[in-house]
Amino acid sequence: MLEGFAKRDALNEVIKNRVVKACDLLDAGVPLFPNDFRKEHSVGWALDSFGNLEGEQLDAQGDVVAIAGRIVSLRSFGKVLFFHIQDQSGNIQCYATREDLPENVYSMVKKLDVGDIVGVSGHLFRTKTGELTINCRTVKLITRSMRPLPEKYHGLKDTETRYRQRYVDLIVTPRTREIFQKRSLIVREFRRFLEDRGFMEVETPMMQPIAGGAAAKPFVTQHNALDLQLYMRIAPELYLKRLLVGGFEKVFELNRNFRNEGIDTRHNPEFTTCEFYWAYATYKDLMDLTEELVGHLAQMVCGTTVVPYQGEMIDLTPGRWTRMTFYESLEKIGGHTPEFYNDYNKVKAYIRERGEKAADSESLPKLHAKLFDIDVEPRLVQPHFIYAYPTEISPLSRRNDENPGLTDRFELFITGRELANAFSELNDPVDQRLRFEDQVREKEAGDDEAHNMDEDFLRALEYGMPPAAGLGMGIDRLVMLLTDSASIREVILFPLLRPEF
Repeated sequence: MLEGFAKRDALNEVIKNRVVKACDLLDAGVPLFPNDFRKEHSVGWALDSFGNLEGEQLDAQGDVVAIAGRIVSLRSFGKVLFFHIQDQSGNIQCYATREDLPENVYSMVKKLDVGDIVGVSGHLFRTKTGELTINCRTVKLITRSMRPLPEKYHGLKDTETRYRQRYVDLIVTPRTREIFQKRSLIVREFRRFLEDRGFMEVETPMMQPIAGGAAAKPFVTQHNALDLQLYMRIAPELYLKRLLVGGFEKVFELNRNFRNEGIDTRHNPEFTTCEFYWAYATYKDLMDLTEELVGHLAQMVCGTTVVPYQGEMIDLTPGRWTRMTFYESLEKIGGHTPEFYNDYNKVKAYIRERGEKAADSESLPKLHAKLFDIDVEPRLVQPHFIYAYPTEISPLSRRNDENPGLTDRFELFITGRELANAFSELNDPVDQRLRFEDQVREKEAGDDEAHNMDEDFLRALEYGMPPAAGLGMGIDRLVMLLTDSASIREVILFPLLRPEF
């Protein structure tokens, strides 16, 4: 086994030394990967249970801990060794001496390296510096580490290596562990918040015969048995609306979507969203619910509704969020007058001057959307609901009753990026068919992100869908906000990267 390992890796001197030690351990009858140590306690439990005790109080406890973890530091002083072990809940110092351990165990301990996983049991005491420490009565090698960890004070500096070797990043970078522990809490509290308000979690297809529910380019796959081309879903929206037709009034799905798009600090082709739909509600109800939801998550995760993000303090306190129409934002934040943004040629020329594409065939509302992306979105640092979007760029939204050229839709922007998209749902099957036909024409003209015709969804609407409101929120971006992370790759355990080998 070890010979094969050596041939594969072109070992450097450090790894060679580890292999030699491993061979010595095997020769001494020490298994390298046993599975007979039973971890009874966590580091966190030990620290919480005994962290406030001193001298005689600790002595009175006896041998009370049996902990397993990875060695993350190790110092040898003659017949005495100090090492720290780390598990999911924290790290604690261990003390091993020749006097307290059998000779064969002590010999094994002398061959341990940083990175090895061990099980220890014993009693607790405090060193002269006051550090809570386990005086080991037993030490057992559980897993031998063949590769050295990065040095304690240097860690993994190369960001791509951190993402590619996330398993090492989690070992050596406390902040990385904290981010993903917080992510787990955010997802759990998100679910709990919706369930406490009567929403039911459901699952809809990941592979779909028609890519729908958003404007995006899909990934294509093939089902061999049916000889059927399928698409990895870009959104669950149209299936969740089918459930409203079926009689469920509050549904949500928290899961993955896939979009065949570029990769940057805000985008990963595989990402997590939550979409929820609420019958007999409007987009205004969702504004109130969203403020309450995000404020609740901030309080649970950060302990406050005013959170730091990349040098800014973001106030997520419900009731303090700004609400502004799409065209108000072009004027008040973008600095453009109606005379300018309603002049097709001037807007198109301006967009091109800013280095963005503007095709001659694009409509004025689509140019307005690009104008918004350039001059408004980056400036929306504090929470802003931007609502009343043009109908042409909102193919699934309900038209506004007073102004059919606009829709009852909002997007939530925080820290200069979109966090959620929501609207009162379009439930008129005739209007929806006309919108789909417009999208089909755009696709035929070369827009590979335009929506497809979905006859089954139209048939569902013809049975009657109650008036409703729906929202989709990006979980990854929400985690970025609540963990002060600048890149989406920081909050996805295994972001997409080019193959290394």
